Amino acid sequence: MDPVLFYILLAAFISGVVSLTAAALFSFALLTKIVERMVSLSVGIMLSTAFLHSLPEAFESQVDPHRLFLTLLAGLLGFFLLEKLAILRHCHHHEHDCCHHHHGHDARQAGKSGWMILIGDGFHNFTDGILIAAAFLVDTKLGIMTSLAVFAHEIPQEVGDFIVLQNAGFSRKRAYVYNLISSLMALLGGLLGYFALANASGLIPYALVLASSGFIYIAVSDLMPQMQRHISWRESGTQVMLIALGVLIVFLLTGHLHSH
Repeated sequence: MDPVLFYILLAAFISGVVSLTAAALFSFALLTKIVERMVSLSVGIMLSTAFLHSLPEAFESQVDPHRLFLTLLAGLLGFFLLEKLAILRHCHHHEHDCCHHHHGHDARQAGKSGWMILIGDGFHNFTDGILIAAAFLVDTKLGIMTSLAVFAHEIPQEVGDFIVLQNAGFSRKRAYVYNLISSLMALLGGLLGYFALANASGLIPYALVLASSGFIYIAVSDLMPQMQRHISWRESGTQVMLIALGVLIVFLLTGHLHSH
């Protein structure tokens, strides 16, 4: 087996299945403080990976920068539209909320949202696999950084999935099994990305820019607003330090791993 393909599949497995298992342990044990810390750390890792690695690699290629900026814009708007279609953003439903529906309406709606989340996560994990493949095809070090960013984000996201699925009536075991199937889509995405992009290397810079747009959009529109809910100075200081730690991790790995 090609070592690059092995790295891609291993990274996709870790970012998908391993992060899912960690999320399950956190959510079942209700370790909310750890999850909150992971959100802040993820912001630092995702933004620094996008701005210090993926985007520089893409813009160092021979592709017209105007096309790459157009791709970045399209990616950001694309994630916005996906969120609008409720594919990426979790829709929480609770019985007896502010909406005056008949009894049982919200429970059925929650059940529908549970299946929507599984479908959306499957798509999301599939694209993560493709983006990991694109990064490894450029450089092993960039692949490691991209995989780290995906892994860091997946844990708090999967915790949210478990909460919504249990609210939708899934048992813990059933929620884990269905999420596991969804996570395996990352392996399929990595496999497809390897064979597709290896034969079309000119598309790799565009894939890296799309990966960056995803990291930037998720960090700025999803994770950061969650962090703004904590208004105490102590909590805000902890968040800033964890963001800085995420940036520092990427920066240190850059110094030791980056080949340019």
